Amino acid sequence: MSKLILFWHRKDLRISDNIGLAKARQKSSKVVGIFCFDSNILEQNDIAPVRIAYLIGCLQELQQTYQKLGSNLLFIQGEPSHIIPQLAAVLDAEAVFWNLDVEPYSQRRDEQVIQALKEQGIKTQTYWDQLLHYPGEIVTKSGEPYKVYTPFWKNWELQSKDSITNNLESLEGLTQTELQQAKNVNIIDLPTVQELGYRWDYPLILSPGETAAAERLDYFCDAAINEYQEQRNFPAIEGTSQLSPALKFGVIGIRTVWQATLKAMENSRSDEVRESIVTWQKELAWREFYQHCLYFFPELAEGPYREDFQDFPWDNNEVLFQAWCEGKTGYPIVDAAMRQLNETGWMHNRCRMIVASFLTKDLMINWQWGEKYFMQTLIDGDLAANNGGWQWSASSGMDPKPLRIFNPASQAQKFDPDADYIRQWLPELRSLDTEVLVTGKISPLDCLSCGYPQPIVNHNQQQREFKRRYSQVKQTKSVNT
Repeated sequence: MSKLILFWHRKDLRISDNIGLAKARQKSSKVVGIFCFDSNILEQNDIAPVRIAYLIGCLQELQQTYQKLGSNLLFIQGEPSHIIPQLAAVLDAEAVFWNLDVEPYSQRRDEQVIQALKEQGIKTQTYWDQLLHYPGEIVTKSGEPYKVYTPFWKNWELQSKDSITNNLESLEGLTQTELQQAKNVNIIDLPTVQELGYRWDYPLILSPGETAAAERLDYFCDAAINEYQEQRNFPAIEGTSQLSPALKFGVIGIRTVWQATLKAMENSRSDEVRESIVTWQKELAWREFYQHCLYFFPELAEGPYREDFQDFPWDNNEVLFQAWCEGKTGYPIVDAAMRQLNETGWMHNRCRMIVASFLTKDLMINWQWGEKYFMQTLIDGDLAANNGGWQWSASSGMDPKPLRIFNPASQAQKFDPDADYIRQWLPELRSLDTEVLVTGKISPLDCLSCGYPQPIVNHNQQQREFKRRYSQVKQTKSVNT
């Protein structure tokens, strides 16, 4: 009779191309999945209701897939270091397997779970699954982790990538007796969003689950990836993969994604198409770069990487911050992006850079405020990617170029030239001329008649002031050192 192995799902809510799950199946035919609604995570103040709704949808499909394979996916809620060892002991599990994560909390939690299971005499086995190259595999010639993306990419792209992990065809589940024993350890039904203390009343912009993620990857690689280089920066065009939620929750394997890009490359017929595919591959490398950075420099989660920004004199005006959050800054491209975020839980990547630059460089508000708001609203909110993106925009992170300031008007003119995106998310402005919308030069009378706010700050003045403060901080730093 096969010994039971529990597989703890976290950021790998899928059956296919799952390294840890495949390893568990090699060890035993009796593999049962578990997912823990971690109270330490659910009680944080940076959880997005839309992300919870997407998570529940992913888990619903995963549970059904386990049933089709002949096994179970069990749900538990509480402190992982207590409830997982308790469940494993009650079911007389031989081992608990799982895939690793780069986040500081996850690493601390895993150490506690490993120790608690060891005390119960239960084995553990962990693997790297969510990255094509695990932390420590891509390093400089001196063996140090990279702090700059470009050399990281040049090394990363040269390294061979693992092939897709074999799919599971069958599993053995719990007996009725074992299921009854599991219920004594507070096994719960899959909760609703409301039962977890959140509320999301809108349709999900992206369908959750493994099947939907695979379909979206196929759809993207069949066409849009061929024009990605040209179209990725235009928010009115569906030119990006929109796979970020799927990658965040691991409903698609990163090796599956990578192999799809190689297949697209094989089918390419021009240098332009090949360039587009490589550009998207670079985005996958950016994802891994930020995850490696967070793993080796966990302090990134708590504050700026660059010392210049440790004591930067932010204004942190709460009224201006609220206007930014609500999409009421008087800058159409900024407000359109924030309305998209608030109404759908997603924002185009070009717009993420625009609004982040505006918050930090125009409103002079600490980037951590924006980072937290994004985590409270994004369907794909991921600590490594979100923190990396915000520190890049704020010029406080790992980047050789110290200062970037985006001009909202020039960004709109370049990337939303017909104001299609602005009109979609700011319907009150649809009747205004395109030039007015992309330049942001809306007259006070038009603002009044449309019920739209006048600009809350002057971009040119704020740009000069930010540069002055930044220069002063750097001078103070150099004097002190």
